[in-house]
Amino acid sequence: LPAAYDPFEQAVRAVVGQQVTVKAAVTITRRLVERLGEPLQDALPGLEMLFPTAQAIADDPLDNIGMPSKRAQALRRLAAAVAEGALQLHVEDGADALVQRLCELPGIGPWTAEYIALRGFGVADAFPAADLGLLKAPMWGADGISAKALARRAEAWRPWRAYAAIHIWDNYSKAAKGG
Repeated sequence: LPAAYDPFEQAVRAVVGQQVTVKAAVTITRRLVERLGEPLQDALPGLEMLFPTAQAIADDPLDNIGMPSKRAQALRRLAAAVAEGALQLHVEDGADALVQRLCELPGIGPWTAEYIALRGFGVADAFPAADLGLLKAPMWGADGISAKALARRAEAWRPWRAYAAIHIWDNYSKAAKGG
């Protein structure tokens, strides 16, 4: 399962992406990078900025970039914990331990933590059961499926639930595009 080059960047993207469309999350992330990222010298077009450091995000009020204040607070707490070394983003002691550490931070729940494990570290069994795309995929019919019912169903897919999530997201995406 492909993982992000920088787990911290993926964690930031997961928090920014809470309860918004992918398009909105991309816009907010772009604003964050434009505001706090460091410019790259002799950069290729489209690759002009480095992603902001944890300290830069922790120190900024994150106002006027399009995020609700509670989400901005959650992002700043995450960044501060990483910058201070209080939160280590790794899976050496298991993905469940990472998910637990992340969920201890206010504003980060199971969806965000599981998404970080899946996208940030390529954990094959990570499964963000409350993800809207997973719940509303056409394969579940017009009414979709509840997070609780999906989590129960996903137990049969262990230890490969992340692959199932990617398949379901693909089903959702193709339907959204009319295919």
